[in-house]
Amino acid sequence: MTNRENFLSLLRRTGYESVPVEFSLCPFLMERMRKELGVEDYQEYFQFPWRRVEDIKLVDHDVEQYRRFYLRPLAEGADIDTWGVGHEKSPNSMHMTYMRHPLENAEDMEDFLDYPFPDYAHGDNSHQKKQVEEIKKRDLIALGDMQTTIWETAWYLRGMENLFCDMMAEEETAVFLFDKVLETSKIRARSYAEAGVDVLFFGDDIGMQHTIMMSEELYCSWIKPRLKELVDMVKEINPEILIFYHSCGFVEPFIPHLIEAGIDVLNPIQSECMDFKEICRKYGDRISFHGTIGTQTVMPFGTPQEVKKAVWDNLDAAGEKGGLFVAPTHILEPEVPLENILAYVEACRTYRK
Repeated sequence: MTNRENFLSLLRRTGYESVPVEFSLCPFLMERMRKELGVEDYQEYFQFPWRRVEDIKLVDHDVEQYRRFYLRPLAEGADIDTWGVGHEKSPNSMHMTYMRHPLENAEDMEDFLDYPFPDYAHGDNSHQKKQVEEIKKRDLIALGDMQTTIWETAWYLRGMENLFCDMMAEEETAVFLFDKVLETSKIRARSYAEAGVDVLFFGDDIGMQHTIMMSEELYCSWIKPRLKELVDMVKEINPEILIFYHSCGFVEPFIPHLIEAGIDVLNPIQSECMDFKEICRKYGDRISFHGTIGTQTVMPFGTPQEVKKAVWDNLDAAGEKGGLFVAPTHILEPEVPLENILAYVEACRTYRK
């Protein structure tokens, strides 16, 4: 099999020949890998099976315009992202930031209508088809990355507590905000799909360490229908696109809903929150998985042999048909030894069904 054939067959649960590797490094580990191993581009060095296609580029989008929405000014040196969400830096938190919400103090529909949402409809997507073609020519998978798709984008803007209150009270502002975020997500997803990507990565954290973040009733009223509408649109353009969906934490009660919404691959199946073998046994004939190697436990604190065992055990559980793109469940933080990263890669390279 070529890399592309192997990857697609693995995630479609029709067999595979080799185990692809993938992980994400924090800036500290990127620098350490560069200094100690001489690795400048770890995606290339470790031969990741996919490459990202750039999003639509916004035209004349000045993020400084969002400062007026913060009644308490942002801290000096804070970054403002495309949506106007503020990220205040902390010298003790390395790459982590404190999030500020520009619609936190909005009181009525007029305040929401006044907000300058990013205008992806008039952005520049001329680069996407060319990037997809170049990626595929290299026998790689073309990936469109749209994590933080509906729920997270909305609460980043409004603040989680505020948005939950709006949802419970069925405020028209909540309907407007979710629909606006969905509208923008559809523009971005359509552009990726029409450019020919193989994978679209959606996601919203809807789980916590030991429980779901909201009731199934609330999820099915507000989030699921919009996610399904988004997935249905993508599949209508190209039924062969694989839809990945990310949510950290315990999400088992939501898995049947995600399957019904059309999700093909669920990420990351945190080992600290759910038992992959049990999840695979219950749902593995209807959905595939990406992740499963704990970044709170075995990656930072296990031995290299324990990392290898976790990889092999989970691949064994998935079986010969595949259905598991095994990988660390989240970004690898500074406490993860390089030896454990190399052990993960070696475990994938040497696995025999």
